[in-house]
Amino acid sequence: MSAKAIREYDGKLLLAHWLLRSPSLSTSSPSASKFVPPATKLAHIAVDTTAQREFDLQLKQQLDTLEQTHPWLLSTKLVAKPDQLIKRRGKSGLLLLNADWKDARKWIEERAGKEIQVEKTAGVIKTFLVEPFVPHPANTEYYININSVREGDYILFTHEGGVEVGDVDAKALKLLVKVDEQFPSAETIKAELLKDVPAFKQDVLVDFISRLYSVYVDLHFTYLEINPLVVTDPVDGKDAQVYYLDLAAKLDQTAEFEAGPKWAIARAPSSIEGNVLTKSTTQSVDVGPPMEFPAPFGRELTREEAYISELDAKTGASLKLTVLNKDGRVWTMVAGGGASVAYSDAIAALGFANELANYGEYSGAPTENQTYEYAKTILDLMTRGPVNPKGKVLIIGGGIANFTNVATTFKGIIRALKEYKAPLINHNIRIFIRRGGPNYQEGLRAMRQLGETLGVEIQVYGPEVHITEIVPLALLGKPSDESVANGSAIARTGNSIHDSLFGTRSSTPRSNGVNGAATPVAEESAPASPNERMTYFNSEDGAAKHEWFAPFTNKTRAFVYGMQPRAVQGMLDFDFMCERETPSVAAMVYPFGGSHVQKFYWGTKETLIPVFTSLKEATEKFPEVDTVVNFASCRSVYESTRELMEYSNQIKTIAIIAEGVPERRARQILHEAKAKDVLIIGPATVGGIKPGCFKIGNTGGMMDNIVTSKLYRPGSVAYVSKSGGMSNELNNIISRTTDGVYEGVAIGGDRYPGSTFIDHLLRYENDPKCKMLVLLGEVGGVEEYRVIEAVRNGTIKKPVVAWCIGTCAKMFTTDVQFGHAGALANSDLETADAKNQAMRAAGIIVPETFEKMPSALVQTYEQLVKAGTIVPMPEPEVPKIPIDYAWAQELGLVRKPANFVSTITDDRGQELLYAGMRISEVFKENIGIGGVLSLLWFKRRLPDYACRFIEMVLMLTADHGPAVSGAMNTIITARAGKDLISSLVTGLLTIGERFGGALDGAATTFTNAYDSGLTPREFVNQQRKANKLIPGIGHKIKSRNNPDLRVEIVKEFAKKNFESTPLLNYALATEEITTSKKDNLILNVDGCIAVCFVDLLRECGAFTREEVDEYMKIGALNGLFVLGRSCGFIGHYLDQKRLKQGLYRHPWDDISYLLPSMNPETLDPRRVNVRVNVSANKA
Repeated sequence: MSAKAIREYDGKLLLAHWLLRSPSLSTSSPSASKFVPPATKLAHIAVDTTAQREFDLQLKQQLDTLEQTHPWLLSTKLVAKPDQLIKRRGKSGLLLLNADWKDARKWIEERAGKEIQVEKTAGVIKTFLVEPFVPHPANTEYYININSVREGDYILFTHEGGVEVGDVDAKALKLLVKVDEQFPSAETIKAELLKDVPAFKQDVLVDFISRLYSVYVDLHFTYLEINPLVVTDPVDGKDAQVYYLDLAAKLDQTAEFEAGPKWAIARAPSSIEGNVLTKSTTQSVDVGPPMEFPAPFGRELTREEAYISELDAKTGASLKLTVLNKDGRVWTMVAGGGASVAYSDAIAALGFANELANYGEYSGAPTENQTYEYAKTILDLMTRGPVNPKGKVLIIGGGIANFTNVATTFKGIIRALKEYKAPLINHNIRIFIRRGGPNYQEGLRAMRQLGETLGVEIQVYGPEVHITEIVPLALLGKPSDESVANGSAIARTGNSIHDSLFGTRSSTPRSNGVNGAATPVAEESAPASPNERMTYFNSEDGAAKHEWFAPFTNKTRAFVYGMQPRAVQGMLDFDFMCERETPSVAAMVYPFGGSHVQKFYWGTKETLIPVFTSLKEATEKFPEVDTVVNFASCRSVYESTRELMEYSNQIKTIAIIAEGVPERRARQILHEAKAKDVLIIGPATVGGIKPGCFKIGNTGGMMDNIVTSKLYRPGSVAYVSKSGGMSNELNNIISRTTDGVYEGVAIGGDRYPGSTFIDHLLRYENDPKCKMLVLLGEVGGVEEYRVIEAVRNGTIKKPVVAWCIGTCAKMFTTDVQFGHAGALANSDLETADAKNQAMRAAGIIVPETFEKMPSALVQTYEQLVKAGTIVPMPEPEVPKIPIDYAWAQELGLVRKPANFVSTITDDRGQELLYAGMRISEVFKENIGIGGVLSLLWFKRRLPDYACRFIEMVLMLTADHGPAVSGAMNTIITARAGKDLISSLVTGLLTIGERFGGALDGAATTFTNAYDSGLTPREFVNQQRKANKLIPGIGHKIKSRNNPDLRVEIVKEFAKKNFESTPLLNYALATEEITTSKKDNLILNVDGCIAVCFVDLLRECGAFTREEVDEYMKIGALNGLFVLGRSCGFIGHYLDQKRLKQGLYRHPWDDISYLLPSMNPETLDPRRVNVRVNVSANKA
């Protein structure tokens, strides 16, 4: 939902800060009186009712604090009231007037945390607003309201305000400020709105209304009501004073990226008058705290709803959850905004509205982990409390997805179901699943397989059944009569991906287009040779001519705005299937990169699609393009669409895909488009499709769905829908009940789509190839009534089959925002029931329920066939579409050997894995760097003492001063001005047998001697006879009398913590022999670490002897030194840079220059020859 209510406190803060700051929209000269905003003193009390024990204390502390931060409370008569979006507070006794702070405080304390009933809604009072009381006579109270509609903004005004204002719509004076017109003049405002107001107050009211409207526009309000608006009489020559005493407002939440900073600065403590500043401990992204959008009264977010809302805010996908009845037996987990409403309608239509436990939806390709968290939350709610003797039902439904990988989302749900296996069995929960879309076969197969092992009844269906057919199966235990009448077999779905993609379907031609007409497939052709892989297409001189009612033909060419290779490839595959002569995508426009070309497939061959950085360049290169599919984000789509309309002499159709476009910007786009005769589809749309001709973006889903729904060739039925997901369902339903789709458009779920139902239905009405119309509307908005009027007055003569989803809304006691931003009724006229009744009364074919829509389509279609209006045509052949390798691999249809193998990490899922351990668990269990190395180096968790030993080794080997070769190389390179990586590498390259690389050698030498049974003395004698030094023995400085403390630390740790230390004992015995000959032939730190590490690997029980030998052989021990010493090398690099040391040049006196004599007789003979030859040449 885009329009969201805000608290009165926040609304008044916005007005207080911006009334004199927002850019004025008034074109009139300044009024005779100067409007001065009243002093805005507001105190906000919000108490946490979840902590019952500390509630009274928290409330007391908050009220005490207010006395310090808002000292005016103690000296002013006050008004106190709840601030929780409660309507008609005065009539409900929720208003305290003209009270001092003592009484106001007591009034708040008596009501805070208490549940009250307001009309049909019960809720807990926990937010209050306190402000100064403004005494005034009743005749100074007025009413003003600004609200937005498609045409513009209505300003309603009446000179009688207050509690008894009555029917405002009937009595208020109205002034429409149209989207594409300037703000009216002062004279117009006075004449249209203020004719009942005394003349001496009109100027100040004109000034106030002008400024109020400027704020309304500037801050993206969608609704603003002030009642009463008090305008006092002038006193002592002063102008009349304006006070806004009671306020209700809604902001467009989707405009937060644009207006959010302005909302925040008005809420900053420094902007609140009368507030003693307190230092904030939190950092906001703007000057002040972000705007809060509270839940409606009686619909406070539960902990679970808040969690899902938080997940939703962190992802580009959509995750919604509203708990309606925590004790209900029927729970839903539905994919898609429109589908979620359809399922709720079906449940309510069967009489189970009181058992419906939740409303929600997930869509927009959520990840496996996101669906897991979503499903886990629902299952947790579902399995709480006592067991219901009737059991419970979980409906996992959804439409046919356009691009969401069904198998991936089902993986998350399956994880959650497995985790809740015992509670599901205990609560006798039955699960019914229906889904379609990309890779749905694999997803349903996995669900069916789960049902065989989970111990819970799971029934699984695919798109071969009606979208909501599982509802009567789940609740009544039998299919609906409609499914039987329409021949929708209730059977488990098989894998038809091969049929639709590889041409194994039968070639029986359709006779009447009803129920499963099969698709013949073209003869198999040989694959293209490497020399013929590229296909090139020429640009045409201009756009192909077409009638106004047919913007899409098989000659239509388009630009795709944005880097959307998947959508482009889908459009090209559709073009190839439809046997178009040229691709529908002429080019892509992407302002953020240089002009280049992108390679795409055209059947089995490849073709190049140019990418331009500017629209000007693209239109000049491709003058035949008249359509743009705009994938720009909600932040930039307004500017990009306006830029597109600068070329309205060429560009005639624009599809806006982005969701979350601010409503004011959407209205500006649609009005500018109307003036320039440009067709806008969207925003928030998947697009549209004209079978055999043109496909917008991702419309229609994957190619298997295109084939199944027969979208490769035209039928006779055209539809228009709000929902993109439900448009796929219409493709499916129409293909099964008629001869197929002629054209289909999803206008988008926002409140102000660029084109409406009537715009497209009028096109279809005038298109002689279209014989039958279908409309799928929904709760909210009034556009269906324009269709009703067109049918009544005969403008639309073709048969129309229609339905509005959202009939379940009447069952809910509080407002529930359905999946689309526009799916919320603001009046009885906008309810789905009212629309369905009105359409039925006008002669439109409206079934009793959405489940009966297929039957209505069959009957209407057969009547048209019988009348000869529709003549069934033979089914054309369908060319095969090669499947992309990546997708085929995901479907499990192909295999190939991997080029690389990794067994230590996996970054493909939602969470990084170290040797199978989730990164969150790494920190939760605090395994440290030693534990991480045990996972990444040894692929297993080692004992805690082993991890601590690894960390100790890293600390001991981190550095050994600047004089050693590695550190010196690093220092010299750093002083040469090189970067960190280069300096580090030069140091690391010195590590070898002579410096730092003795660990492997020492480990191997001592281990071999020990394993061969040599005594330490025999070992020493053997090495001496072979004239070999013993690695790990000897030190230049340290000796037996001057021991290396590092060695002592390692020995002590090993003796104390290891299971046993046989190799260390062997090395120490060897040391006794070597030091008896020379005092400095001690076991050095490299040798000590090496033998201890071998003892660790051998004795900890985590490795076999073969594994230990392999780790020694491949250099794991030297890895410890490399890793540890890198820390020191980096330290030396940073030290030199910090000291700003210059280029190093070694001093001459530290170099022995030993050059040869210049006497030829003493030189190398080869050099003599060279000299002679050179001399001879010179001669």
